[in-house]
Amino acid sequence: MSIRYVAIGDSFTEGVGDELPDGIVRGWADLAAQGWADALGEPIEYANLAIRGRLVQPIIDEQLEPALALNPTHLSFNGGGNDMLRPRTAIPSIVDAFERVLRRCDEQGVQLILLSGANPTAGLPLGGLVQRRGDELSAEVEARIASRDDVITALNWPDRELATGDFWAPDRLHMNARGHHRVAARVLQSLGHEAPADWWSLPVTGERMRQRGAAYYREHVGPWLQRRLTGRSSGDGRLPKFGDWVAVTPGGGA
Repeated sequence: MSIRYVAIGDSFTEGVGDELPDGIVRGWADLAAQGWADALGEPIEYANLAIRGRLVQPIIDEQLEPALALNPTHLSFNGGGNDMLRPRTAIPSIVDAFERVLRRCDEQGVQLILLSGANPTAGLPLGGLVQRRGDELSAEVEARIASRDDVITALNWPDRELATGDFWAPDRLHMNARGHHRVAARVLQSLGHEAPADWWSLPVTGERMRQRGAAYYREHVGPWLQRRLTGRSSGDGRLPKFGDWVAVTPGGGA
């Protein structure tokens, strides 16, 4: 069977934090697609409709049906990270969105790959609140899919090593290249393939040095708050990086 893999989601799936020297955003989904082609020894088709900043409902409203219209064999979904940063968002409503994706994949005969995001809370202001909401969301999603052995899961929220600082970008909200490689390795493992061993823990780079105090709030927290106050998103005006199929070849790339 020829693999046609499409990814939907927010910045986690788009790959923010794993920027290559030429400025291109890569991320775990690109890496997993390459690793999948390498493991199979044959090309796969890959698309990525994820847009940074999206809440879970816009992910479904804007990305799910276009993704299914590509007639994929596999669809990966993650969402809710941006919703968790808004205290008034009800966790059950996020979980209901997960179930809608599952139902549509069932109707279309598409294999769902369900991911939970990594846990950024150790480095965030008000991290304890986000931690509690993330724990609740993770537990509810796992409970609702407990009877669905056919759903492929790659659960990153419980990964305590991934939650440590060396896997995170300077904004403390997005994973760096180390984090994205570790998530990609987990996805490949969930698909029954071995990732390169070093993907689980790439060497630590100088990126570990981060801004602190006023500099961090000025560079990262202030712009985030400004977008919230003005109703804007970091993804406004952005298009998917792979809105249609691209071929990923063994030992090559997209």
